[in-house]
Amino acid sequence: MEMNSRAPLRSGAFFFLKASWGRAKCGTIAPMRILGQRRSDTAWIEALAGAEGFELFGVVRPENFPELSRMPEWLDRGYAGEMNYLADPRRSDPQSVLAGIRSVIVCALNYNSAKPYSTAAAAQAGSDEPRGWISRYAWGHDYHEVLREKLESIVAAMRARYEEEFEARVYADTGPVPERILAKYAGLGWTGKNTLLLNQELGSFFFLGVILTTIELAPTLAEGEAPPPDLCGSCRRCIDACPTAALVEPYVMDARRCISYLTIELRGSIPGELREPMGWQVFGCDICQDVCPWNRKAPVTRAAEFQARAFSSDDGSGDGMADEPDDERAKEKALFLPRLEWLAGMSEEEYRQVFKGSPIKRAKWRGLTRNACIALGNSSIRKGTTEHARIACLLERLSASPEPVIAESARWALSRIE
Repeated sequence: MEMNSRAPLRSGAFFFLKASWGRAKCGTIAPMRILGQRRSDTAWIEALAGAEGFELFGVVRPENFPELSRMPEWLDRGYAGEMNYLADPRRSDPQSVLAGIRSVIVCALNYNSAKPYSTAAAAQAGSDEPRGWISRYAWGHDYHEVLREKLESIVAAMRARYEEEFEARVYADTGPVPERILAKYAGLGWTGKNTLLLNQELGSFFFLGVILTTIELAPTLAEGEAPPPDLCGSCRRCIDACPTAALVEPYVMDARRCISYLTIELRGSIPGELREPMGWQVFGCDICQDVCPWNRKAPVTRAAEFQARAFSSDDGSGDGMADEPDDERAKEKALFLPRLEWLAGMSEEEYRQVFKGSPIKRAKWRGLTRNACIALGNSSIRKGTTEHARIACLLERLSASPEPVIAESARWALSRIE
C-alpha cells in the first residue's frame, strides 16, 4: 500500500518511483470464454473490496509505465534525501517481488475525517497555549494494520473461491511497489502537481493498498484505454502554498525540503533555513492537500479507526481514549491540535504508550520531541504569561538533554521565545 498523503513511505510515496517494472508474461490471447471469466473474477473481487469498505478499486497488469523512467534522474538530483530504501533494486522488476505475477489489485480507503483542514484549524490554535499539527492520516490507528487486515481478508476469500493454486502478496506501505502509478493505470485517478494521486470524487485523502497475484484478472481499463486525464489544469495552489518550496516544479518533489520528510524521515537536526517555514507542524503536513480544489468537497469517513484520538487517562495511554469532543481532560491530550507542551515534555515511556498502534511511532520519540521544540520556537506565546514561563522552563530542561538533536532544537526554540 502506498498512503496517498504527504508523508514519506517505505514504498517510495510522494515522488517519482524507482525504476521500471518489466511487462509480465501473460501468454497468448485467451478465448472469449476465458476473457469473460476474468472479467467476472474482477467484478467479484471488486464486490469484496467494497464490502471491506474500500471506496475505489482497480486491476492493472505490471508494465513498463512511462513515469518510472524519470526516477533515476530524480534520485541523481539527491531529492530522496536519506531515504536510501528508494534505491532498492527490487523496484525494477516485479518478478523479484512475486515470481509469475500477472495482476495487481489496487484499492483505496478514505481516511478524511470531518475535522477542519490545517489551513482552517490554524485560526483555532490560539496564542497563549501553543498547539501543533499532526497530519490527519495519523490521528487514528496505524493504517498499515487496518489496510493489511482488509487486504488479507480479500485474499482469504479468493483462496476459498479458486481451486487452482496461486500466489498473492499483500502490501500496506511495506514493499517495493509503485502504488500510485499502479493506481493511475488501474483507473483510480491522475497524478496531481503535488505528486499525489487525485480522484475527481474522492479528492486525495485516501490510502492505497495493493495485492500482487499470479492470477490473471481482467484489467479495469480496456486494452488501449487511457487512464483518467490530468484535471489539475493551470492550478498551482499546492506549489504556491508549500511553506518550504518542496514542490520544485509541477509533479516534482524535493523530499529534502518536504515537511513530512523533515518531521518523520530525517533523523538529525532540521536544517536551519527550514525551521521557521515549518511553522506548527510536528508530524507530517497536509497543506498541499488542504488547498487542493479537489478536496473542497471531499467525502468524510465514519470509520472509527481514522477518527482523531483523544486521551482522558492521566498517563495518556490508549486505555483512556475519550470520544466526546467536549471532554476537557481529553482536550489536554489529543492528536487534533495537540498541546506542544505535552508533546515536548513527553517521556520516552509515555511516547511508547500514547503512540502504540499509531503511525506516529515512525518518527520515534527523539524525532517528535525535536519537532515539538521547533514548533514551540515558531509559536507566538506571549512573554509574561504563566504558559511562557512554564514552556521556557521545559525548553531549558530539554536543552540539557543527552540527545544532541533534542538539546540543539530546544536551545534554538528557547532563543526564539525569549
